[in-house]
Amino acid sequence: MVQVNEPKKPWAGRFEKPTTRFLDEFGASLKADKRMWEEDIRGSIAHARMLAEQQIISKDDADAIEAGLSEIFREIRDGRFKFDVADEDIHMAIERALTERIGPAGGRLHTARSRNDQVATDTRLYAKRRALDLLQANIRLREAIVTLAHMHQTVLMPGYTHMQKAQPVLFSHHMLAYFWMLSRDATRFRHAFEAADFLPLGSAALAGTTFPIDRSLVAERLGFSQVTPNSMDAVSDRDFLVDLVYACALTMIHLSRLCEELVLWSTEEFGFITLDDSYSTGSSIMPQKKNPDFAELIRGKSGRTLGDLVALLTMLKSLPLAYNKDMQEDKEAAFDAIDTTIDSMTVAAPMLSTMQVNKDRMYQACLGGFMAATDLADHLVYSGIPFRSAHEIVGKLVLQCEKAGRTLQDLSFEELAAIHQSFAEDSGKLVDIRSVVSRRNSEGGTGPEALSLQLERVNETIASDIDWLEDARAVPWA
Repeated sequence: MVQVNEPKKPWAGRFEKPTTRFLDEFGASLKADKRMWEEDIRGSIAHARMLAEQQIISKDDADAIEAGLSEIFREIRDGRFKFDVADEDIHMAIERALTERIGPAGGRLHTARSRNDQVATDTRLYAKRRALDLLQANIRLREAIVTLAHMHQTVLMPGYTHMQKAQPVLFSHHMLAYFWMLSRDATRFRHAFEAADFLPLGSAALAGTTFPIDRSLVAERLGFSQVTPNSMDAVSDRDFLVDLVYACALTMIHLSRLCEELVLWSTEEFGFITLDDSYSTGSSIMPQKKNPDFAELIRGKSGRTLGDLVALLTMLKSLPLAYNKDMQEDKEAAFDAIDTTIDSMTVAAPMLSTMQVNKDRMYQACLGGFMAATDLADHLVYSGIPFRSAHEIVGKLVLQCEKAGRTLQDLSFEELAAIHQSFAEDSGKLVDIRSVVSRRNSEGGTGPEALSLQLERVNETIASDIDWLEDARAVPWA
């Protein structure tokens, strides 16, 4: 007599020896992929309806399948469903439960499909849903930044290059730099959604199916804009996940940069901001400490998403067509990157909204560092002096001030005139920090007029992303 695997294995007929319990656990993905239960059930219902409409299975079987899956849906949603440790993945867990409840009709659900196109469909549905969640969190974070920019439009702060004071800027302008970084991330989330918006179901294992299925009908019911054009690519493609995880990784890089500045600015040495107590922690030994732990943690979590991206790319490297078991490893990396990025944005938004901006400390910091030097050089250029010559003249002036322990604001008109006759009696305005900022109204600059125009663009960008998100969420799926 031929020895077969346990009846729970869908491939039992081919094998004489069962796998060990350890190998079953090693090969299982249920722990990770069971979060896709909703996608799996909705995909299966759409598939069953199509099979019935194409007269591949009976309407009675399709009705029984839908009723059984709907019951399982409610049980999982309410936390009443019992997952069997012997189930390899979410697909087999649901199919097992369905067959136990409705009998042979449950076994007909898998007609004209494979787990290869089934998991690809589930993953794409999940990626689309979570891309929208990521975009929503991104919008809320950008809204917090915009509110901060509106509240502090006149606050000045030092701008830095190489972490050395460079030129004064508006605090709002500085914060809006992060708005635009995150806006590019929003575009990447939208593109990742669109990359996932292809239905692979109907590709079967890799070569398509002999049954007269209607893939376009299933695509419409699941909210996909189109079907995949090549069955081999359909079951082996995870580029859409790479796109999504890349968008997460770059978002976390941007958050890491922002949080690095919050950490620096909250130090006694800077004192530019004070984080709210609810977004700070203390020390177990030093009573005086107020630590920016959550900003630091977001900064640290960026490493996780970078690791997730590398893991996903490495998993895909050198895989021959079509599906390979390696691809089971895609989900933990993607799930972790998505969770980490959404959580980090969710923390960052109120952390920014509740922090105190210490405008006087920022302004005082603007008085050091000779940050009006470029304006003096520009004035000489307006007087007809080549910029390189003007640069050298002002550079020597800065050196003299540095040796004397003076700032540019300390210089009298007579001292400036001694440097060059083009400095008029109102040359004090050239080194006034507020004037230095107010003159920079080139498009995209830090001046108040340029800032007003930038805020208009900011509002338009946010509105566009909100409209896109609402339209995407309005598309029904199953």
